[in-house]
Amino acid sequence: MNSEERLKAAMLALMNAPPRTPEEELVERKTKLAAALRIFGRLGFDEGLAGHITARDPFDPTHFWVNPAGRSFKLMCVSDLIKVDDSGNILEGNGLLNQAAFAIHSRIHKARPDVVAAAHAHSLHGKAWSMLGRLLDPLTQDACAFYQDHALFDDYTGVVTDLSEGDRIAATLGQHKAVILRNHGLLTVGRTVDEAAWWYVTMERSCQAQLLAEAAGKPVPIDPHHAKVTADLVGKHGTGHISFKPLFDVLMQEAPDFLR
Repeated sequence: MNSEERLKAAMLALMNAPPRTPEEELVERKTKLAAALRIFGRLGFDEGLAGHITARDPFDPTHFWVNPAGRSFKLMCVSDLIKVDDSGNILEGNGLLNQAAFAIHSRIHKARPDVVAAAHAHSLHGKAWSMLGRLLDPLTQDACAFYQDHALFDDYTGVVTDLSEGDRIAATLGQHKAVILRNHGLLTVGRTVDEAAWWYVTMERSCQAQLLAEAAGKPVPIDPHHAKVTADLVGKHGTGHISFKPLFDVLMQEAPDFLR
């Protein structure tokens, strides 16, 4: 069985997995949310108060779980997460709500019922790429995950605290998996926390790769046909979900205290 066949088998197993109860789904989402935040910290995506990942609550889809403001990604535990309603009220957990997180994520979750999780951070290469006001090019196999499946929010009006700005970002995102926020950074979404987190990780690295390639010379893009064929495999929902597993497994081995 080659790598493509193994990937297809893994995705088939994922699709055929028995459905979880809402209680089981909540445990899964909160576990993966805390794990994703820890992984972002390990990868250097944290910067002060900036950055947030959200997961829709399985009991009430108008509510979501998010990291509290001021808690380091590197120290995040399941018990640190807070639940927020669609008016910005904290329903469960202790901590402060990042107003930018609410303004952006609440509107994305409202506009995209299919989205379970959304991730945004001020990672270095995503910020650097966002300054150029351009979409990523299909220069690598990994970057093809975003071929014709990401957007550019070509505006910057300061820290996002107004819901109308969140609506504009959500409208620009549309049905894509990611949006580049000009002069700000990256934002990715997914049908699972795993997927949203992985798209962010690989998009950040794709930004880094393109910045390095353009600094060294004139990159040769993948032709549209092969970019699309590649996107159809590496950009699938199941691929994004499964690609997060190695990162999660390492965290479970090295720092299982995040489960507290």
